[in-house]
Amino acid sequence: MYEYLLGIVVAIKPDYLVVDVNNIGYKIYSPTPFAYHEGQKTRVFVEQIVRDTGVTLYGFQSEEDRDLFLKLLSVSGIGPKSALAIMAAEDSDSLAAAIEQGEVKYLTRFPGVGKKTASQIVLDLKGKLGDYVQRIDQTADQNISPELNDALLALLALGYTKKEVDKITPKLIAENETTADQYIKKGLAFLLKK
Repeated sequence: MYEYLLGIVVAIKPDYLVVDVNNIGYKIYSPTPFAYHEGQKTRVFVEQIVRDTGVTLYGFQSEEDRDLFLKLLSVSGIGPKSALAIMAAEDSDSLAAAIEQGEVKYLTRFPGVGKKTASQIVLDLKGKLGDYVQRIDQTADQNISPELNDALLALLALGYTKKEVDKITPKLIAENETTADQYIKKGLAFLLKK
């Protein structure tokens, strides 16, 4: 029903925020409520979910994050609270990269996700998260080879943030390796030095 809400953030709690839109306060559950600031005018992309227990709004900083939430909800065994917990525990790019790489073990570290659920997430969503995986390609330098790109995705799947991987990318370009494995080894060495 709603695409987004545009208003002033009036309260921030550990799992939700309140946005005042024309003197109506909307309680919006979010994986990243502390990314907002009280008093800030902001646009929150929302998804309204109607259940027997009530109507709930879930909010996100971008349409892509909302789409990822909806894709997680499409997985058997994942409800709104689980999807929010997964998204709160990791940045969306790293999460998508882990799913694309089939990193079941990595996914089990999220709250409420066992091996069976992690396998189901990979089975249902692998190959359907192109928007996130393409972000690496879009921000990448033209000098990035397919082998280096594979290595960057692998580093994200190992749990490093996009910011950390972006920081070492110029160093990896300078290494001019020939296989993804070589780039991964060099990348891990750079990341462990910090």
